[in-house]
Amino acid sequence: MSYHIAFDISHKPRGKIDENLTELRDYLNVNDFTCYNFLEVPITEESLNPYDILVFVCPDFSRISTIEITAIVNWVQNSGGGLLLLSHAGGDKGRGSNLSEISEQFGIAFENDQVLDDKINLGLENIPLISTFNIPHPITAEIGTLCYRSGSSLTIIGSGAFSIADSNETSEPFSCPLICVSEPDKGRVCCIGSYELFRDKIGGGFQCNDNPQLALNIFKWLISDFRMELRADAELPIPIPHTSIDAPQVFQESNTSSSYVPTERRSLDIDFSMKISKKSELVELLKIFQNQINRIKTTIDKLIEKAIGSENAINEIENSNISEGSNESQEDKLIQKADTVLPQGVEELKEDIINKDDTTLTALPPKPESLKKEEIDLENSIKPPPKITTKSKTKKELKNEKEGLETKLSSVQDLLNFIDKKHSKGKLDDADYIKRSKKLQSDLKKTKKRIDIINKLLEK
Repeated sequence: MSYHIAFDISHKPRGKIDENLTELRDYLNVNDFTCYNFLEVPITEESLNPYDILVFVCPDFSRISTIEITAIVNWVQNSGGGLLLLSHAGGDKGRGSNLSEISEQFGIAFENDQVLDDKINLGLENIPLISTFNIPHPITAEIGTLCYRSGSSLTIIGSGAFSIADSNETSEPFSCPLICVSEPDKGRVCCIGSYELFRDKIGGGFQCNDNPQLALNIFKWLISDFRMELRADAELPIPIPHTSIDAPQVFQESNTSSSYVPTERRSLDIDFSMKISKKSELVELLKIFQNQINRIKTTIDKLIEKAIGSENAINEIENSNISEGSNESQEDKLIQKADTVLPQGVEELKEDIINKDDTTLTALPPKPESLKKEEIDLENSIKPPPKITTKSKTKKELKNEKEGLETKLSSVQDLLNFIDKKHSKGKLDDADYIKRSKKLQSDLKKTKKRIDIINKLLEK
């Protein structure tokens, strides 16, 4: 029997099953699960009903609405749904999201910090190796060591929730919850402060240590007894795959390869026949079709808005190509100009560089070959990213950038306050305090300077 997992992609997740979670997707697809891209806006109990598990993989500067949170909580409690919430270093404040507004309904909160360990790690202090498992639990069964890459800590704030994995005593913060679970009514919930432990082809990612076994344990546990009974009795509908502009259709066939690359566009035969024995089945099917139509309409509206907003940038690119008159092909010019307007992956690259920073490398345990290769490739391939020109940005884009920078400013200030308290209590020595404080002060100064520039541009 196959169980169905909905990976939300309507709230700007950092992790997507057809981009940087393909290894996780393929692993689950050959172990009695089927992974789907889930595009519902807004999320409702009805749209969740065909799915057994819902996953949020670190929404990035996107918030789940109050109506959606209510629907998700009701689906977990009343329909036995399994909910997996994955965050990142900085938690909600660092990512501009509100996962804690969901997790707090089940007694768990994501903290605005990053778990570091300069003693027990995978070569960098922000990639600690974790082996502190509090109590026997199906999720940590047969698990020896986990790699908790670029993750935040969690806090238990309500009864019924508990931690099954904690940070090391050598970690910062030390002995704090990293993986928390709850079993509200008929459903199950799991919260983890790091989505990167399931990412493709990176040091400390999905293929590291026992991370694949952890993933399988989590998804198996998230299938509640109530959900098993419903699925066994065939009382639940089968999800209809969602499609999107920027993601291939869900990969459902058994496949052990680490990535899914469509080789050709296939024509679809839309002639079909179906047998409907109950009026309720027809109503359910019509509702699903209606949801699909509403979703397509929402996508079209967004595309129209994007097209109108980017018209000036497109005209600038075309005019530049005509005037340059060089021997380069038109395609090369367009790519080069587009990269100048909006370099791809700048934020991801910047974060990886910040995470690596000037941390002290440890000799134990030895750095794996996969991480060495990653660092070599990074050094050989990274060039200074093209400078983002503010002249081509609209006021709306500048305001959005300013909002993100203000959120970052708040996070950096919180971290400064945090290390100040640790230093004053004698939990952080002078050398570490000076190093971390200097880095954060520099980041604070650069962020404020950028906000001042944006403010001047907005006044024009």
